[in-house]
Amino acid sequence: MPTAYDARVTLPARVRIVEVAPRDGLQAEDRTLSTDAKLELLERLADAGLTVIEATSLVSARAVPQLADAEDLLTRMRRRRGVRYPVLVPNERGLERAIGAGASEIAIFASASESYSRKNLGRARDEAIEGYRAVVRGAKGAGLPVRGYLSMVVADPWDGPTAPATVVECCRRLLDMGCDELALGDTSGVGTPRDVELLLGAVADADIALAHVALHFHDTYGQALANALTALRLGIATFDASTGGIGGSPFAKMAGGNLATEDLVYLCRGMGVETGIDLDAIVATARWLGEQLGHELPAHVSRARGPD
Repeated sequence: MPTAYDARVTLPARVRIVEVAPRDGLQAEDRTLSTDAKLELLERLADAGLTVIEATSLVSARAVPQLADAEDLLTRMRRRRGVRYPVLVPNERGLERAIGAGASEIAIFASASESYSRKNLGRARDEAIEGYRAVVRGAKGAGLPVRGYLSMVVADPWDGPTAPATVVECCRRLLDMGCDELALGDTSGVGTPRDVELLLGAVADADIALAHVALHFHDTYGQALANALTALRLGIATFDASTGGIGGSPFAKMAGGNLATEDLVYLCRGMGVETGIDLDAIVATARWLGEQLGHELPAHVSRARGPD
């Protein structure tokens, strides 16, 4: 794998962007949007060309009140042909609720670090990961694809740096239990391109196919776009991003917003990498979303383009 700049590196011809604003984005906002506004957001994102949109999360309404309407949303939403709508679930009960509301794809979420697992999931890391075995088995039995999120893959605010070997071990366990794709998250947003190189090098050395790996960057230190470019050069072709750059973790307040969808699309367009996404439509959606949330959103491209 290349670890220094080389203009001859072949970038992916096309990347897939997993839009996470309706879940990871809205869960970090002080204002809770109405279900109707969330449904409009889903429609706008699909209209812009996004083909994977994380619709919501069936976690405790006490823990994440912004998404308390998840079942109502899933029951009412219009599912577009060719668009996937994964739903985050925390346990078997969440899976049952998701299936009952018509979900056709699920995601589970684990942590590569011990402290964040205890703060976010209320369980030790190994216990939490093992606890998903029944969830994945149930989802597979229902014919649903499963995405496995793994957070704090670079460093944990309480535990310090996360060893790449630990990340690899967690990845292997999630894949072995049946996850179809892994989304590796720099949840605290402290990673740099060198961290991305080391992490992906360890993953590749463990014979984990990068085709099954997505990256999920937070922009706490302004490194998300640089990290995404590094990952592109190393062969990653799936990225999580959030329209307007909204997002964060209710359980790690230091986490900044997500890599902005419009910033990633702009980068890819400049590098000759296809996304299938209408940049103007995403910018317009980000402005609309900022009005709904009552504040300007942090994405660079939307700010640079200014008001209509």
